[in-house]
Amino acid sequence: MLRLAVVGLLVSALLLAQQWPSYGGDPGGRKYSPLDQISRRNVDRLELAWQFDTGDFADGKPPYPYQSAFETTPLVVDGVMYLTTPFHRLIALEPETGKQLWAYDSGFDRARRIGLYINRGATYWASGAKKRLFLGNQDGYLHSVDALTGKADPEFGDNGRVYIEELALEGEEREGRYGLTSPTAVCRDVVIAGGWVTDSRPKGPAGDIRGFDAHTGKLLWTFHTVPRPGEYGHDTWEGDSWKERSGTNAWSILSADPDNGLAFVPLTSSSTDFYGGDRKGMNLFSDSVVALDCKTGERRWHFQTIHHDLWDWDLPSQPVLAEVVRDGKTVPAVVQVAKTGFIFVLDRLTGEPLFPVEERPVPPSPVPGEESWPTQPHPVKPPPVARQSITRADITNVTPESRAECLQMIEDAVVEGTVFRPIQEKLTVMFPGTNGGPNWGGGSFDPETHTLYVNSMDVGAFVRMVDTEGGDPAYRSRGTQWGRFWDSNQYPCQKPPWGHLTAVDLNSGEFRWRVVLGEYDELTAKGVAKTGASNLGGSVVTRGGLVFIGATNDKRFRAFDKDSGEQLWEYRMPGSGHATPMTYLGKDGRQYVAIASGGGNKYNDNYLATLLVFALPEGGR
Repeated sequence: MLRLAVVGLLVSALLLAQQWPSYGGDPGGRKYSPLDQISRRNVDRLELAWQFDTGDFADGKPPYPYQSAFETTPLVVDGVMYLTTPFHRLIALEPETGKQLWAYDSGFDRARRIGLYINRGATYWASGAKKRLFLGNQDGYLHSVDALTGKADPEFGDNGRVYIEELALEGEEREGRYGLTSPTAVCRDVVIAGGWVTDSRPKGPAGDIRGFDAHTGKLLWTFHTVPRPGEYGHDTWEGDSWKERSGTNAWSILSADPDNGLAFVPLTSSSTDFYGGDRKGMNLFSDSVVALDCKTGERRWHFQTIHHDLWDWDLPSQPVLAEVVRDGKTVPAVVQVAKTGFIFVLDRLTGEPLFPVEERPVPPSPVPGEESWPTQPHPVKPPPVARQSITRADITNVTPESRAECLQMIEDAVVEGTVFRPIQEKLTVMFPGTNGGPNWGGGSFDPETHTLYVNSMDVGAFVRMVDTEGGDPAYRSRGTQWGRFWDSNQYPCQKPPWGHLTAVDLNSGEFRWRVVLGEYDELTAKGVAKTGASNLGGSVVTRGGLVFIGATNDKRFRAFDKDSGEQLWEYRMPGSGHATPMTYLGKDGRQYVAIASGGGNKYNDNYLATLLVFALPEGGR
């Protein structure tokens, strides 16, 4: 009997290795695959195997009021692929051919005021014969869908859905909107949900984290991300500034460690993003990675990466559950990639930094009524993966026109400074910008070499604080071109490179290699060396020795040698792949690699929602 049990576990492990059952490949977000059919020696023969056009995209023109972003990462479980669309539909496909098996429409109101149509994926959960997919949408609903039939689970919530926005608004006590744009986490039969909230006003929907019974949808617990009286961290909010405070939410992807019964939550800045004169204090748990007990929602530990955020530097990415070696021993870790370009490596069970983190003095804010925090955390290792400052000598020279435009922009601006220099009432250049640095793509982790792969961009922000003359809040940020520090062609205003892919040795805290990621075709045609490019989305690393990544706004999908950083393959897509790819083994024995090609998201002017799937030629492996 013992031998049969061991064989069963080995078979289960093998099947799991061939699938992609979670957004990040596993609940801990490693984005690693042990598949090696596609390898360094043959990746140059990779070709498009099939594609699937969801049709769910919008360019901001009628009949839809907003633009879309196709940022999904599909799942493959038990021989079926599950794909979400920007309009919050869930589609089941045959993963070898792209044939549609069924589709579930969450009933999302496409006229709802949201700013951007977006959904990054679904969550799979199984218990005995019950197999479910959890799908959140921007209407604020969490749906439970039968993975076999595509029908709503009548035992979950109200005919298959739970209305989380109602909880976030606490009835009618708060105003604003709440929705889900990223997949939930599942840990020990508890569905754990963060959410997107409107954060343009100080007061609004609660950014709380909630745990629901995966079988019934019953609310089991709520973790208050802005602590209430009597709760840990409440004293980090001056006076009554905690009341009805919005922001401090988790719009990004959560991680889970079922073995230790922990969920890891990456939280954002508090509302409003750039002014905190009405929320003086450190403001826990803003910009913190928090470890919660899966069953009870109790805080096990937290680590705050920014005190009293004034820069909109949310923790944007899924915490990566990794292992690092310290003094010859393997230590379970949580790796949190931040918009600032910092990478925090923490003990998974205690939250203690595994590399020193120093509290360093930072400049005070000159904005009336503001009280910026006097110090900020700086990890000694690893080095930051993004630019954190600029001088006038750094202004671009890729073309005379770009240089002239950027110099004119900063003629009367505040330019020189360090990271955590507060924005002033004069136009201020800020590095990184509000999109990072790194963003929600985060990192992929290779357990064989203890290496983290992180993509980042160097696009600053160009903003100033404006007196609202008695409004709420007292000051707001204002910028041009979405506040990006780039010219009218969207060329960043500093000298290249503008984007990188970096391999970080988590044992030593040093870079293994670093390469420029992306290019602008028109600049390449003019003889300008490869510049790097703006990028959103992440990477996947495989045992075959490869790092696959799209992300860049140049429509390229690339494969790099994971040990050297050498680019081995490139494919030009119909639209930029602002998404994280995944890989799986089909029932036909072929390894496939999939990425969402969607463009848009303020970095491109073409919009689509097409999944591209690649494989080696049949019989040519």
